[in-house]
Amino acid sequence: MKRPEVRPARLIPLLLGSALLVPLTWCLVRAERDDASEGMPVSQPRARAPRPAARAADPSPAAVPGHRRETDASSESSPKGLLMPVAGFDPRDLQDTYTQSRGSARSHDALDILAPRGTPVFAVDDGVVRKLFTSVRGGLTVYQFDREDRYCFYYAHLDGYAPGLHEGQLLRRGDLVGFVGATGNARQDAPHLHFAVNRLDADKKWWGGTPVNPYPLLVRAR
Repeated sequence: MKRPEVRPARLIPLLLGSALLVPLTWCLVRAERDDASEGMPVSQPRARAPRPAARAADPSPAAVPGHRRETDASSESSPKGLLMPVAGFDPRDLQDTYTQSRGSARSHDALDILAPRGTPVFAVDDGVVRKLFTSVRGGLTVYQFDREDRYCFYYAHLDGYAPGLHEGQLLRRGDLVGFVGATGNARQDAPHLHFAVNRLDADKKWWGGTPVNPYPLLVRAR
């Protein structure tokens, strides 16, 4: 049997009809799905539990100097009745240099008490000499613990030690420690005593502890 011949003129409408039939069918199915889902409760997005904040690592004093600085030295736990460490220096002339910056990575955490080279430096309180040390920054230094081993008094840039001064020696308040100088990184034309106070940690390391501002302690010194 001979197939009926499909003329080109009739083929074009058939192709157009097929092309339109597919999207029309998809629209009808989509409409039915939308009608069926209308009025159904919309599920709320699941709330995420807050991520616990990462615990910051406790930086070591060597990495971040002065990382636990204390600015209030007037608390009950601060040392009381300190002596002015530089002979003849009037407490009213004291400048609070504790918060000054020293480079981009560290703060001063101490006081600079200017005086002529060779001016006597006295122990600010009773205590034991724990360390005599020469450092690049501090030059000739003395670390003295108070009698309860709660605080360390730090004397730096000394021109020399008191005669016979040695580690383990008990100093009384007002005993000679050394002499004002410009050793270490101090300017040679500006001799001074670099004086610091640290509250000691449980391990009682002479190089550690928490810096305490000496200014409120010395500004009322006698």
